[in-house]
Amino acid sequence: MNARVSSDLSEERSAPFVIERPKHQTIPFVFASGHSGSVYPVDFIAASRLDPLTLRKSEDAFVDELFGAATANGAPLLRATFPRAWVDPNREAWELDPRMFEDRLPSFVNTKSARVFAGLGTVARVVANGEEIYNRKLTFDEVAKRIEWAYEPYHAALRGLIDETCKSFGHCIVVDCHSMPSVGGPMDNDPGNARVDMVLGNNHGATCQARLMQFVDAVLSEAGYTVRINNPYSGGFTTRHYGQPRRGIQTLQIEVNRALYMDEQAIARSSGFAQLQADLTRLVEALSNYEPASIAAD
Repeated sequence: MNARVSSDLSEERSAPFVIERPKHQTIPFVFASGHSGSVYPVDFIAASRLDPLTLRKSEDAFVDELFGAATANGAPLLRATFPRAWVDPNREAWELDPRMFEDRLPSFVNTKSARVFAGLGTVARVVANGEEIYNRKLTFDEVAKRIEWAYEPYHAALRGLIDETCKSFGHCIVVDCHSMPSVGGPMDNDPGNARVDMVLGNNHGATCQARLMQFVDAVLSEAGYTVRINNPYSGGFTTRHYGQPRRGIQTLQIEVNRALYMDEQAIARSSGFAQLQADLTRLVEALSNYEPASIAAD
């Protein structure tokens, strides 16, 4: 199924993420793929009422490969190794649904966000189609260990890359790379609707300048893709949390329609994968040649 099941995460205990670095960083970009991890702990599989393939339908499969040209063009690429259904790095650190737990949650936990209500907190209660994940109640301790081992190091790595880039270039642009189902699911705000090819999100103008959005939109549109801005996705925690244009940090989320490059049921690359990868490589190349002064913070 193109995923790995780890008995105890011993291999991954020191590596919940991988940073692919260029020999020298030559552009003020950081690419991140927080939802493409595919190493599934065996105890997670055992605690799930769903089969591994169903769990993988929450995964942004192969997105790190689609944007793999980042390093050849002078930018680092951060990718998670752990799966989104196990821990979601595109949430606050402690967004948890009390209905999932056998014990009381600490007072610092956010139990009332819209994401928690939908069952899609830091540790999700359901997969994207609304099916319950677990066959038992969890304990706060086991979930805290996931967050401390996977979530916190991933974000420490991302913050480190941003700080390094700002130190070298005076500013940083984070491209948060994702994929989306080709049709809106029951948990989405567009259920049953066919999606466009690409959705660009900047939290409705708050996290990166319009001219950067327009530039990316133009490159993708020229390649023949249909593009929409901030609908149905305007950006998640990563985009909101790190995007501070006035401090020289811009964030842009890119959602790619899965039907362009994969069989969504089998979680397998389709015949369209190579073409999409080539087109996204051209996007990365275009960004690498874009005049930095025109996308620096105002």
